[in-house]
Amino acid sequence: MRLVTVDDGSDGQRLDNFLLRELKGVPKTHVYRIIRAGEVRVNKGRAAADTRLSLGDVVRVPPVRVPTRTAEPDAAPPREFPLLFEDDALLVVDKPAGTAVHGGSGVSFGVIEQLRRARPQAKFLELVHRLDRETSGALLLAKKRSALTALQDQFRQRETGKTYAALVVGSWPASKKVIDVALHKYLTPEGERRVRPVPADHPEAMRSISLVKVVRAFRGFTLLDVTIKTGRTHQIRVHLASQGHPIVGDDKYGDFALNKALAGGRLLPGQKFERMFLHARRLSFDHPTSGERITLEALLPAECATLLAALPDPAA
Repeated sequence: MRLVTVDDGSDGQRLDNFLLRELKGVPKTHVYRIIRAGEVRVNKGRAAADTRLSLGDVVRVPPVRVPTRTAEPDAAPPREFPLLFEDDALLVVDKPAGTAVHGGSGVSFGVIEQLRRARPQAKFLELVHRLDRETSGALLLAKKRSALTALQDQFRQRETGKTYAALVVGSWPASKKVIDVALHKYLTPEGERRVRPVPADHPEAMRSISLVKVVRAFRGFTLLDVTIKTGRTHQIRVHLASQGHPIVGDDKYGDFALNKALAGGRLLPGQKFERMFLHARRLSFDHPTSGERITLEALLPAECATLLAALPDPAA
C-alpha cells in the first residue's frame, strides 16, 4: 500500500486518470474495479472515479500486481516533432499523417508517448485535444495541469478556432457554407469505431456544425477550408461525405475505388497519393497564462502540396 500526495502536476485531475498514471501497465478494468470496491481512498474516504483531486490530497493506492515485461518491443522510441510554438505552459507540434496521438486500439504508442520519452525531464505533458491518426497538422499539448484545464475549458466552450484543409471529390457548391448535421457514434461488428449522420431527433444525436469555404476548384476535386464549431469524432469526414463529397484518401468514409487509383498512380500518371487529405492548418486559442490570442499555422505537407500542383484546373 502507498500513500501518494497530490502535487501541482495532478491538481484538478480525475482520480481514475491519476491512478492510470500511478499504476502503469495495470488494465483499466482492474483500476475501475479497485475504485468501486473502495480499496482506493482519498483523504481516508471512499471516492468515485470522477472525483477531482486537489493539491495536498492524500491518495491511498492499494498494492496491485503490475505485469512484468521480459522485453520492451512496444516501448515508444523518443521522438520530437516539428514545433509550431512552445513556452513553459504549452507546446504545439505539427503532427504527421499516419502517427497516432496516443497509444491504444492496436497502436502501441503515439505522439504523447514519444514526446515523453524524448523529454524525460518533463514533469507534466498531456494532450489538450485529439487528431485522427490519418490527419496531419497542429496538435496542442499542455506542460502544466493548470494550462491543460484552462485550454480544455476553451475547447468545451468553443472559444478556440480550428480550421482544416480538406480536398474532396467533386465540385463543391460555393453556396454550401454551413453543415448542421447531427452525428451518432457506433461500433461495427468488428468493434471499430464509426460515425454516421442521423436526424436531429435521434435519441443519441449529437448536434454538429461545420463551416465550409471553397479555397480552390480543380477538375473533379475541390480544396476546402473547414472550420469546426463542434469537435465530434470524425466530424469533418462524415459531414463532407454526407454531402456527397468525401475526403480524398479517407479509408472509412471515402470513395474507395478512387482512393485506390490515386494510391496506385493510375488516376494521375506519375503521381501517387497514399494518405487522407485532411490537415489541421490553423489553430487559435487564448494563452492560458497571458490571455493573449494565439493563432498558429501549419503549412500543407509536401505530399499534399504536390498533389494539388498535379491536379488540372476545372477548364483544363
